[in-house]
Amino acid sequence: MSNNPRTGLAVAGLSLGTALNPLNSSMIAVALVVLRADFGLDVATVTWVVTSFYLSSAAGQPLMGRLADRFGPRRMFMLGMALVAVTCALAPFSPNFALLCVARAVMALGTATAYPSAVVMVGAIVHRSRLESARPLGRIQMANTSAAAVGPVLGGLLVGFVGWEALFLVNVPLSLAALLIVRQTAPADEARERGRFAELLRDSDIPGILAFVSSLLLVMMALLDVAPGYRWYLLGAGTVVAALFAWRELRFSPPFLDLRLLGRNRPLMLVYVGFAVFNGVYYFVFFGLPQLLQEAGGYDPGLVGLLMLPMATLSVLATPWAVRAMGRFGVRRVMIAGVVLLTGAAALMWLLTASLAIPLVLALTALIGIPYGVVSIASNQGMYVSTLPQERGVAAGIFQTCRYVGAITATVLIGVFAGSGVDQESWGLMVLAMLVLSAVVFGVTLLWRERAD
Repeated sequence: MSNNPRTGLAVAGLSLGTALNPLNSSMIAVALVVLRADFGLDVATVTWVVTSFYLSSAAGQPLMGRLADRFGPRRMFMLGMALVAVTCALAPFSPNFALLCVARAVMALGTATAYPSAVVMVGAIVHRSRLESARPLGRIQMANTSAAAVGPVLGGLLVGFVGWEALFLVNVPLSLAALLIVRQTAPADEARERGRFAELLRDSDIPGILAFVSSLLLVMMALLDVAPGYRWYLLGAGTVVAALFAWRELRFSPPFLDLRLLGRNRPLMLVYVGFAVFNGVYYFVFFGLPQLLQEAGGYDPGLVGLLMLPMATLSVLATPWAVRAMGRFGVRRVMIAGVVLLTGAAALMWLLTASLAIPLVLALTALIGIPYGVVSIASNQGMYVSTLPQERGVAAGIFQTCRYVGAITATVLIGVFAGSGVDQESWGLMVLAMLVLSAVVFGVTLLWRERAD
């Protein structure tokens, strides 16, 4: 990384902190069946432990990026890691599932400080060490990808040998280590960390954030039929709140989500739509398949984690290939190829309605991992080339939110299709949904063109 050990340690600490969000979003996939048994839940209810994390992350990432700019990235990073450590030390003692979901949301808010703070700190690190920014950013990105890859395996081992409580406790030493390393090695914050609280509240667009989260919550509650007899009222309320959110964001400056950016940039809007729907397909497999293997296949969580490993491993290995292919064939062609692979892999998932044999599961999880790596990096590059340089920070924040929206959509639909449990019949319905979503991604990708200068 650098001849300066201090720089290498700083990047390692930042990488560890930023890895906690993808790690915790993936570890939980193999614990859903165990949580259902321990708390006496159905499939629709247990998905809230996933959606609470993603809702908090979706709202927290852009907000924490602003706070890092205002009060200093090093301070915000350490505050986030401290919040993670305290929350995860207390979460195993939650007396009910509702408090467990609250703990997941608070933990997500803490981990959400890490990535935007790390990106800002990289500027000071490269200035101090005279490095190219691509090198530390590349290490941080690789840590995020690797964390998502090992999450199901680590989660399976922790749940299998200790219990779901270990999914929280493992974060305590990791977050404290990241905090201490960054405190000792990262550059100190500049004077910009000072500001009045009233200005912070005004600039953070708290009403916009609340409206965004509230609209998603209301729509999810309607789809999951949380309040029988009130589904259409909840759906209507969610639609109204979403409309109010859009009205406010178009008039407020600076907005939580810059909708003006989408209105004047059709290529970017297509990237966002395609990426959100694409993640809906992927997270059907990511969260639905572990439940299928445990409930219908009778596999224990540790084995399920290992069966999910090829999906994450192939996604990591496919990423550098996709980067080279984009340099040769262009972003659009690689994105189309990735979506075609995604559709084929989704169709082959139908085979699991007939057999859950381990060789078949391993082959299919490996196959779905390839388009995930290809489409993810191609969409990221598509976002980059579709924006002006001065808009890329805002665009990147919305891009991450699209990922969370896709994941939330998948978990909600899993609850709709498999309310009483994930079996091979409900898995067949999920495969049909994946094929429909894949067709949407394909159509959107065909429409996309690089933005003309």
